[in-house]
Amino acid sequence: MNPIEKRLEVLRTALVQNSIDAYLIPSADPHLSEYIPDHWLIIPWLTGFTGSAATVVVTDSFAGLWTDSRYFIQAEGQLEGSGYQLIKPKAFQTADYIDWLAENLNNEVHLALDGRLFSISQLRKIEKKMTGKNVTIDTNCDLISDIWSDRPAMPDSNAFDHPVEFCGKERTLKLGEVRDAMKRLDISFHLVTSPDDIMWLLNIRGKDIKYTPVLLSFAVIGVEQIMLFATGKKIPAELTDEFLKLGISIYPYEEITGKLSALSEGSSILINPATTSVTLYKSIPDTLRIVEDISIPSRLKSVKNKTEIENIGKVMVRDGVALTRFFFWFEQNHEKVEITELSVSEKLFELRSQEEGFLGPSFETIAAFNEHGALPHYGVTKESDSLIGSEGILLIDSGGHYFEGTTDITRSLAIGMPSEQQKTDFTLVLKGMINLVLAKFPMGTSGYQLDILARKALWENGLNYGHGTGHGVGFCLNVHEGPHNIGPTAPADNKTIIEPGMLFSNEPAIYREGEYGIRTENLMICYEDEETEFGQFLKFDTVTLCYIDKALIDKSLLDSKEIDWLNNYHAEVYEKLSPYLTGPEKLWLKEKTELL
Repeated sequence: MNPIEKRLEVLRTALVQNSIDAYLIPSADPHLSEYIPDHWLIIPWLTGFTGSAATVVVTDSFAGLWTDSRYFIQAEGQLEGSGYQLIKPKAFQTADYIDWLAENLNNEVHLALDGRLFSISQLRKIEKKMTGKNVTIDTNCDLISDIWSDRPAMPDSNAFDHPVEFCGKERTLKLGEVRDAMKRLDISFHLVTSPDDIMWLLNIRGKDIKYTPVLLSFAVIGVEQIMLFATGKKIPAELTDEFLKLGISIYPYEEITGKLSALSEGSSILINPATTSVTLYKSIPDTLRIVEDISIPSRLKSVKNKTEIENIGKVMVRDGVALTRFFFWFEQNHEKVEITELSVSEKLFELRSQEEGFLGPSFETIAAFNEHGALPHYGVTKESDSLIGSEGILLIDSGGHYFEGTTDITRSLAIGMPSEQQKTDFTLVLKGMINLVLAKFPMGTSGYQLDILARKALWENGLNYGHGTGHGVGFCLNVHEGPHNIGPTAPADNKTIIEPGMLFSNEPAIYREGEYGIRTENLMICYEDEETEFGQFLKFDTVTLCYIDKALIDKSLLDSKEIDWLNNYHAEVYEKLSPYLTGPEKLWLKEKTELL
């Protein structure tokens, strides 16, 4: 019996001992963020699956894992021989673990979960689906701590200041904006559970989570005082003194539930039900009026200010220089020295590290050759590391955090002579990327309304990809930032519209299992376009600066507007990057950006 099977056996013993019929485990921490510390990576430890999104259901005779289409191929491989099975719905179907519970569990069942790791909105969905069954749900059940003997400790990094020269707004101004919004909503308190919201609000950053510059913390914003819940020693003395002057009191991280339960009777509190855990929700007294919506900082920080936009432009030049130097190095050295997926990641890190203000990668670099590229979120390991051979497609998705912003870029590179199918696939993906960035649309438009622009050329050829087209990007914060995105389905929160100042990724793709993956990704910012009698119109402008491999383009599939866009983009790439390159690098980039 392997270690994963042994852990499943031990967990099932705990189910029997506690009279539990089904135990639920999510990929989550108490902040319900996408990015979580090692201490809360329960699913990788328990199942062997290392993807960033999953839910596990364990009964006495069943162990299933649900994830999204980005990880289907990966999950099938990693779960083999584990005792867990991947439950895979068809593309864009919404069937998930809750549907399975409703369809497969009998009446008189006892469900259990750790309420710190499930949002109140998730619990409500479970309860609704189980209507008509005699089901009890224990939301205070932690079966993992007792069986995970070598569990990593909670992170313990220190906060550091993110100066106004980078972020563009003093803490006092941001606090005033949040409180003004609270006043309009007639709210006494605002519970903020997402660390990235708190980092933005207080102009601080941390290193509690790999690839994400945040400090694990909660905050309760009041009309006059703010309670910040973080281990005291994480906040340096100079920041603590400044915070006290602003009415920000620091409390131990674990005291959040106690302080919530002591809020004054008759007051009101704003929470985000998607990021407020069951445990926190249940600690709020019944005497408070609860208002539910997306957090105020989340909405405010999604619109970048003038200083942030200017800094994003600067950091895109630095990132583009590092990328250009990487691709130049790769082309000069490929097949002369051994280059693998791991060494690609290491070289990119080395070159980005030479750029001013670099804090670290914004996510684990995806360097995927041939069939590995068909795994949208492939993570190279020593065991999977592949030599970059003489024929195929190399997909590289990478990014960096800088004081001046966060980057995220994907390029697909031809190694050797590409096939006609590869060129067709690449060009159809490119058409989608270009058509989205060329969109002109009225104020009030949501991301899901634009998604078809990126997929149209693929759909017309019977092709598709299973993930969203664009996500919001933080400013020296989470590389995936809501509430805005571009995807095929309408979000539950239909209040989120595209606004000037929002930063998006633009990343259509195609994946051929066992062969290769192709994805072209740039970041783009929304700006105001013209105003007519029909209202204000908006547009996008690409900010990422890196050449696109023309060797993979079938020019006959592009129309004149698409060709013009590509030529203009390449001219901008050369103009902005060439002053920082050596003579050989400059000549090389000139060739890569010549007219198509």
